[in-house]
Amino acid sequence: MIISLLQNTPLLVALFAVLFAQFVKIPIHFLMTRKIDWGLFTSTGGMPSSHSASVTGLTTSIAYETGLDSPIFAVAAMFSFIVMYDASGVRFQAGQHAAVLNQLRKDFETLLHDLKKWPQMDGQEKMEELKTLLGHKRSEVFFGALTGIFIAIITYQFIL
Repeated sequence: MIISLLQNTPLLVALFAVLFAQFVKIPIHFLMTRKIDWGLFTSTGGMPSSHSASVTGLTTSIAYETGLDSPIFAVAAMFSFIVMYDASGVRFQAGQHAAVLNQLRKDFETLLHDLKKWPQMDGQEKMEELKTLLGHKRSEVFFGALTGIFIAIITYQFIL
């Protein structure tokens, strides 16, 4: 059973595309900020979109194996469009909302502190901020999609 999974090229391409896209975020971030952030490997958002890379790698691999006229390619293509739309739309907006909520919470904490009506307790835990980098800009989705497509093309043209 494990051996058959290791022979599933579309699955392997999709998994490699995720790992590659997540890893390449680190040097891209370094080039922009001159800071290495290894946490980007496991984070959401950023350039390129690993969601887009994985679904387009999967879809391109399925196209190679079953053809553009196959029903499974149609399912994979629609799945890819939905994932990329969600990554650039709904999840991006959720990140924008989280940024506003974080600022509101900071303002509220400042108000309470300034009014001195909120008792200061030893060991009071600071509220954890909401994650604001949830989704992707359209350019991040686009380059993620290209990443997945190129990984699949290289795999089928040069490796297999």
